[in-house]
Amino acid sequence: MTLTNRCLAGLTALMLSAGLLAAPVEVSGIKLADPVELAGARLPLNGAGIRYKAVFKVYVAALYLEKKAVTPEEAFAAPGAKRISITLLREIDSNELGKSFTKAFEENAPKTEMSRLIPGLVKMGQVFSDQKKMLPGESFTIDWIPGTGTVISVKGKPQGEPIKEVEFYNAMLRIWLGNKPADWKLKDELLGKAA
Repeated sequence: MTLTNRCLAGLTALMLSAGLLAAPVEVSGIKLADPVELAGARLPLNGAGIRYKAVFKVYVAALYLEKKAVTPEEAFAAPGAKRISITLLREIDSNELGKSFTKAFEENAPKTEMSRLIPGLVKMGQVFSDQKKMLPGESFTIDWIPGTGTVISVKGKPQGEPIKEVEFYNAMLRIWLGNKPADWKLKDELLGKAA
């Protein structure tokens, strides 16, 4: 290795360790950016993992927050922008995906908030029913943008109007981080507790 190459390798390693330059993280062949830019904020990857149903890999989920969270409560209370990114690992009927999210949403949302959350839940259901099916490698994001609300984007395109209530976004996060999460191992991975 030449002196120039060694200097470049050393500089790259230094920038990576300082967080100035980040390498994408790979989970089950899906490359996840770290960090992502959202509404002018730089969001580092909090954690990522695979959602399994029985023995089948369904999707890769990634949680991005402005500040590291190791508990669900820290993630819910985190100020600033937030993102959940989902990338499909298998073809799935969008209605089926929407129904499973709705079920997990209802199981984890505080009962006292459900009446206020129903309009957002109906909008979310419509987003998924409009898609028909999603293919391996396709993705969607659920973003919290302060001052705007929850924005659901499918294949990079925002769907419908933002849902204003922060309680709705936190209820969405509870699908993965709640007391009855979609996948316990994935919950730990999103909180950075599992490799």
